[in-house]
Amino acid sequence: MSAVDTEKSELLKRGEQLKRDGIVIRTYDLKKTYIMGDAEIHAVSGVDVEIKRGEYVAIMGPSGSGKSTLMNLIGCLDTPSSGKYFINGNLVSEMTDDDLARIRNKEIGFVFQTFNLLPRATSLHNVDLPLIYAGIAPANRLEMAKNAMKQVDLEPRMYHKPSELSGGQRQRVAVARALVNNPSILLADEPTGNLDTATGNEIMALFERLYQQGNTIILVTHEPDIALHAHRVIHVRDGKVERDERIK
Repeated sequence: MSAVDTEKSELLKRGEQLKRDGIVIRTYDLKKTYIMGDAEIHAVSGVDVEIKRGEYVAIMGPSGSGKSTLMNLIGCLDTPSSGKYFINGNLVSEMTDDDLARIRNKEIGFVFQTFNLLPRATSLHNVDLPLIYAGIAPANRLEMAKNAMKQVDLEPRMYHKPSELSGGQRQRVAVARALVNNPSILLADEPTGNLDTATGNEIMALFERLYQQGNTIILVTHEPDIALHAHRVIHVRDGKVERDERIK
C-alpha cells in the first residue's frame, strides 16, 4: 500500500471513530489564508475544535477576529488553506465543490441574520426548498415542511408570505427551513441581529428549546449577552481560539 493510500485509510478510520464517539465537528490545525496584493492575511490560524452531538456552542469574537471565516469553514461555505476538518465523520476539508454542496444540504441547517427568504413564496414553500434540492418526493416534502413549521410554532402562518410576517416570525421560518432536513448541526450567524431585544429573546428561547430536544447548535455572534444563551463559548481572536469555556 502506498503512503497516500495509507493516509487515506487512516483518515477514514479516524472519521469512523469520531462518528462513533458522537463528535459532529472536529478540526485539526485548520487554517485559512487570503492573499491581498503582496500581503498574506491569516484569517484562521491553526484552530483545533471539537464539538459533540447535542452541544450548544457560541463562537464569539470582535470584528476581524476570524469568527466569520471559521463559521464559513465549519459551514462548508469555504475551504481551508490547510488542516483537516471532519463533520459527522466525513472529511470535508478535501472535498470537491459538488461534494461540499451535498454535505451542506444534508448535514448543516443555516440560520442567517437577514433571513434569506424568497419574498413571493409562502412560508411553507420557503421551508421545503432544501428538500427539493435533496430530491425528496413532493408528498414527503409537504409532511416534513409542516412538521418543521410545527417545531417553531408557526403552523397558523405557513401559507403567509414573508411580507405578511413580523421579523420574529420570519426568523422562525428561517429556523424551520434550517431544521427541515434534520441536519447534524444548526449553524446560526448573528440570528438576532435584525431583531429588537424582545423578539431576539424569543428566538434565543426557541434555540434553547431546540437544544433541549437534542439538536446540536453553533451560534456565531459578537454580542456577549447573546453568547451567554449557549452552554459553551469559544472565544476567537486574531484567527485563533483564545479560550474555550463551558458556562452552563
